[in-house]
Amino acid sequence: MLPSSFIQEIKDIWTTAQTKAYTLVNRALIDAYWHIGRRIVQEEQVPGRAAYGKLLLRDLAARLTSELDKHLDERELRRCRQFFTLFPIRDALRPELTWTHYRLLIRVEDSSARQYYCQEAAIQGWGTRQLERNIQSGYYHRLLIRPEVASGTNWPTVSPFDLVKDPYVLEFLQADIPGGYSESDLESAILSKLHDFLLELGKGFAFVGRQYRLQTDTRSYFIDLVFYNYLLKCFVLIDLKIQELSHQDIGQMDMYVRMFEDLRKVPGDNPTIGIILCSEKDTTLVKYSILQDSTQLFASQYRLVLPTEQELALAVEQQKEVFHRLRL
Repeated sequence: MLPSSFIQEIKDIWTTAQTKAYTLVNRALIDAYWHIGRRIVQEEQVPGRAAYGKLLLRDLAARLTSELDKHLDERELRRCRQFFTLFPIRDALRPELTWTHYRLLIRVEDSSARQYYCQEAAIQGWGTRQLERNIQSGYYHRLLIRPEVASGTNWPTVSPFDLVKDPYVLEFLQADIPGGYSESDLESAILSKLHDFLLELGKGFAFVGRQYRLQTDTRSYFIDLVFYNYLLKCFVLIDLKIQELSHQDIGQMDMYVRMFEDLRKVPGDNPTIGIILCSEKDTTLVKYSILQDSTQLFASQYRLVLPTEQELALAVEQQKEVFHRLRL
């Protein structure tokens, strides 16, 4: 009988070889697309060829698809040209990303958002499905990120304002939530898709517990969800509300944060953060509550469907106003 260690060693050798081969093929493919895009741009810029340039992609695609590869059609050549235009420095291309990643990235019009998605996809190991989902849900624009954080520098100075989003998009829960759902149903759905929820929360979050118990001398309190963020070096408490945000909800979270600080926070931890995740909130209520001046309490809406671009833009602008008032 063959030793299991011997079989595993052969399997590891083969798997490693496959990974290396895929990486080399991917790099070669991206390099080819970049050079194709560069040559197209150069050819289009030849003086006196304005009329010819309009037909260049069509004629080139016709020749390439018939003589070389049917995938090199006019649409793909346009992608190559756009790829080179948006990523003109070849040595700056991320080897961790595939051509499918870059095809998604070239659709992003905002250059700052594109840079952020490119960097995070490479560093965080986002697959193409996760990258597409984050782009569609406006992940970057829902984070009110300072320029230095967006560029990946000065992470030691990160603050809660740099990580807390509004709104949170939880469209991945739709199939798990019944009609007329309760807060308990929402909590269970989140726990069943915890990996997706952690990705939506963002960088540095680790799950600690659900219905987390805090015991005082007189009674017990239960916090819906508790996380720890290693970038902020603090606990993050989340209270789920399926109704519109109320003064009572804010007061309850304020109490939870104070209790957690007293009973659970250890030396070295930063102040505990509380996020009320609600279906709706009144900006007037936020303005005239303790949320206005607090750096520990946040109220964010959740959405069970992907917002339209118009809805997202409006929500982001409203949140920016609140953000800037708090930063003054």
